[in-house]
Amino acid sequence: MKIFLRVLTIAILLVFAVYAADDVVSVVHGTVTKVDSASKTIVVKTKDGTEHTFHYVDKTTVTGVDATEAAAKDSYKGIKVGSDVVVQYSKKGTEDTAHEVDKLTKDSVKTVDGTVEKVSKDGKTVTIKTADGTEKTFEVVGKGAEVSAQAIGKGTAKGAKVTVLYTENAGKKIAHFFE
Repeated sequence: MKIFLRVLTIAILLVFAVYAADDVVSVVHGTVTKVDSASKTIVVKTKDGTEHTFHYVDKTTVTGVDATEAAAKDSYKGIKVGSDVVVQYSKKGTEDTAHEVDKLTKDSVKTVDGTVEKVSKDGKTVTIKTADGTEKTFEVVGKGAEVSAQAIGKGTAKGAKVTVLYTENAGKKIAHFFE
């Protein structure tokens, strides 16, 4: 009986470990090249030319679109070919499932290039030094920015070059994504 309980406990732990490994959230920024409502997928091409196919589900949220865009037939909730997007997704087996798709527009999102000066210990702020020597501190908001800020904090040395996609609200710079 003791051996059975040990084996059962180990099996349960292994199942939870495999399940937990599949729930890692990743983020991609790029341009939509295809929307396929039949297979419920969108294809996003990144700056380096890599194409990622994401499956969307009923729970997939979309931000940054207006009502007329959301109603368009050639789109998924307003996301259509040519849209600049940030996709937050997780991998289950070989399938990438989109949890959130954020549409970026030139009017809503700004960018700044610079080098990483500092990432706060809790990952809530990142300070960037621009080419002219100005330091800009960004608050990290949302899962996409949180994931990319954590990657910067863990894997990027001070001085690494990044591009920050951000908005301004009440005088604060809110980072949505780091490349």
